[in-house]
Amino acid sequence: VTIPHPSSVVSNSVPLCSVADAIGRIVREEGILALWSSTFPSLLLVFNPAIQFMFYEGLKRQLRRGRTELTALEVFIIGAIAKAIATTVTYPLQTVQSLLRFGQQKRDSEGRIVGSLRRVVYVLRQRVRKQGLLGLYKGLEAKLLQTVLTSALMFLVYEKIAGFIFRLMGVNPRVGH
Repeated sequence: VTIPHPSSVVSNSVPLCSVADAIGRIVREEGILALWSSTFPSLLLVFNPAIQFMFYEGLKRQLRRGRTELTALEVFIIGAIAKAIATTVTYPLQTVQSLLRFGQQKRDSEGRIVGSLRRVVYVLRQRVRKQGLLGLYKGLEAKLLQTVLTSALMFLVYEKIAGFIFRLMGVNPRVGH
């Protein structure tokens, strides 16, 4: 099985024989830090679901004032809105993560591979320098189409299952909200 190397920096087109072979080549040609090239943005992207749930719960609380339950359509819409906000806020980091993961931005202006935080800032600056501020959001429409519907459906299913389980248990889930 031939595994193509994901990095565009690799000058050698010799096929890889194993995962160990791929790891060895990456370490030799790009340095050991290249093995974790998109880890830092991945850790920062933990904020995406946090933002999503914060907005979902806030919108749910506002809509539910004086009522015991939301309609399925309301849950679907606020789930979609919450995901759209979270995706829009974190999209520049998702772009950086993709660029680092696929080796499109490996070195700084002196030709060195930069460290995690410096690397993220460097890639963001390069993107803005080449494409302007809107370059940070290039492809956002496709990402929103990919994630918003899924998230809205997930919240709808979650609320329906949670409501069913609470009713089965005889618990009022709205107490304290």
